Amino acid sequence: MIVGILKEIKTEENRVCMTPAGAEVMKMNGHQVLVEKRAGLGSGFEDSDYAAVGAELVASPQEIYERADMVMHVKEPLPSEYDMIREGQIVFTYLHLAAAEELTLAMMKSGCIGIAYETIQKADRSLPLLTPMSEVAGRMAIQEGAKYLEMPQGGQGVLLGGVPGVEPATVVVIGGGVVGTNAAKMACGLGAKVYILDMNLDRLRYLSDVMPANCYPLMSSPAAIRSLLKEADLVVGAVLIPGAKAPRLVTNDMIGEMKKGAVLVDVAIDQGGCFECSRATTHTDPVFKQDGVLVYCVANMPGAVAKTSTLALTNATLPYALQIANKGWQRASVENKEIRFGLNIVQGKVTFRGVAEAFDLEYVDADTLI
Repeated sequence: MIVGILKEIKTEENRVCMTPAGAEVMKMNGHQVLVEKRAGLGSGFEDSDYAAVGAELVASPQEIYERADMVMHVKEPLPSEYDMIREGQIVFTYLHLAAAEELTLAMMKSGCIGIAYETIQKADRSLPLLTPMSEVAGRMAIQEGAKYLEMPQGGQGVLLGGVPGVEPATVVVIGGGVVGTNAAKMACGLGAKVYILDMNLDRLRYLSDVMPANCYPLMSSPAAIRSLLKEADLVVGAVLIPGAKAPRLVTNDMIGEMKKGAVLVDVAIDQGGCFECSRATTHTDPVFKQDGVLVYCVANMPGAVAKTSTLALTNATLPYALQIANKGWQRASVENKEIRFGLNIVQGKVTFRGVAEAFDLEYVDADTLI
C-alpha cells in the first residue's frame, strides 16, 4: 500500500502523524511511504530523517492525495483539501465529524473511507488513539488555567496551590475520564482543592480510591455543577461521548454567577464544546471573555507540545495503521473490531451513529458495506 504522511495545515499545529521510526516500520512491512516536505519540522524531525529510512519526500499535498491509497493526518482535513480526497481512498486521522457538518458532507461526497482515530474502541470501551492526546490535553488544561488565572493575563490573580496561611484555588473538573483524571492529578499535585464530577458511580469509586486527599469525586448533575461553579476559580470541561457531539453542561447563566476573572478550559471543544458559550480558539488567540470569565477553547491543545505529542501519538496509531496497510480496510475491520468502530464514513454512507444523529443523516451499519 502507498501511505501518505501529510503536513498539518491547521493554525499552529506542529504535530506530525508519523515519526521517522514509524515510517521505517511501514517500509519494513513492504509499504511505500510518501512524506510531504517539512511535515515533521514542528516536531523536531528533518526531511533527511524520513529519507534516511526510505520514505519518499513529496513537494505538495496534491501529489500525496493523488498517489496514496491511505492518507494520514493528525487533525481533520480542511476545506482546501476536500476536493483532493479520492473515491475509495482511506483517510485515517482525528475527524471529529459530529462537530463538523461541512467536513462530513464533503467526505460523503468524495466516496472515501473515513477512519477516525477518536472512535477506535477496545472491548473495555477505552479509546486507545484518543487516550494519549487526552492525557496531554488534561495536563495542559491545568497549566493553561493556572496561567490565565494570573492578573497580567486577565485573571483574578489566584495561585492554584495557595501558600501557607492562604487557601488554595478551587478547581472543578467536569468528567472523570482520561482528560478529567489527568487534569485532576495535575491540579492536586499543585495543591489545589479539586472536585471531579462524573455520572458513573463505579468510576467515582475508583477515583475515590486512587486520587489524593485534596480531590473530591462527586456525582455530576446540573445542580451540582451550578453550585460548584459559584466557588470555582478554574473549571475544566472534560466530557466525552465517543464520536458524538459534546453535551452543553455549563450554561451562560451559570457562567454569569461565577467569580469575575475565573477561568474555563473546554477540552471538549473538538466535539463542539461542553460550555454554552464555547467556540474554537487558537494558540495565538486562545481566550475570550464571557461575563468577565476567561474562556479557553483551543481546539488542538497538544499541538503546543508537539515533540511530546507526536511521539505519544505514533506509539498509539502505528499498530492500527500497519494493520490497515497490511490487510486493507475491509479485512482489517472484519478481523479487528476496534478498527471497525473507527469507520465513520464509507463510500458516501455515514457508518457511525453519533455522526448521523448530529446532522439528521441516515445511519448505515458498516457491516453491510464491508
